Amino acid sequence: MNTAVALDHVGIAARDLAPICAAYERLGFSLSPIAQQSGRRRPDLPVEQFGSGNRCAFLKHGYIELIAILDPALFDNTLNRFLARYPGMHILALAMTDEDANLARMRAAGIDIPGVAWLERPVEAGGPIAKFARLPFPDPPEGRVQLIRHLTPELVWQERWMDHANKAVALEEAILCAAEPAETAARLSRVSGLPVEPDPAGGFLLRLPGAARAAGPFAEVMETRVRVLPEAALPEVLPGMRAPVSPFMAGIVVRTSDGGAAARQLLAGIPTVQAPGGLMVPPEHAAGAAMVFA
Repeated sequence: MNTAVALDHVGIAARDLAPICAAYERLGFSLSPIAQQSGRRRPDLPVEQFGSGNRCAFLKHGYIELIAILDPALFDNTLNRFLARYPGMHILALAMTDEDANLARMRAAGIDIPGVAWLERPVEAGGPIAKFARLPFPDPPEGRVQLIRHLTPELVWQERWMDHANKAVALEEAILCAAEPAETAARLSRVSGLPVEPDPAGGFLLRLPGAARAAGPFAEVMETRVRVLPEAALPEVLPGMRAPVSPFMAGIVVRTSDGGAAARQLLAGIPTVQAPGGLMVPPEHAAGAAMVFA
């Protein structure tokens, strides 16, 4: 298949990993162990260890990556450039099932992409190596926008990391904001190979049809979405939020299995607000990105 099929993950970036991990554990997420990344800076270069590393909140559908610089002496994986704009969400990864077909489609559409970018990391210290095929859109102003296929999904989606106190089960929606939403929506349509439609709040909506994972315990198919809002509509969808720059990745909607009941209990003491999509944790309590529990 030569289009994107699902919202795979989002990445929330900081210079230091510990504080953002503490924030997400406070929100009721169980996180995977620290993993330092490796990859190729270009398809023709050898694999090298990167200075970036992450911990993740894996869900039945998709996941949230918390990423930071573990070793400033090594290649920063473009994190410093992202963080010079603002701390928070900088990665939008859409799942694909065939990197070769999507590479051909993107090149035919005039996207100057050198080839498949490969990334790998241990799932835990001394553990097996998870591997990924990526097709990053070259230098979009929104952050890192890419297609991804998990070559070892059974190593990533492990049930021991998916029991969250907040009962989160799915990464349902990513919300972007732009002064020129049509430009951002056009880029998303080009990278995904899918059309956009008008969003009810204004701006544009990208629907991703879903696909069952080739491995792992969960095979349900679920539609996910990416919304691109104009700046005027952002406070309606994410109350109280203002755009620090344009364009930017504003927040996410996470589906829970209990209607948000556990999240409401866990979040006592955090100044949450009611958003149209559910209970919202403001960005100052969620590492720079608004978090809505649906």
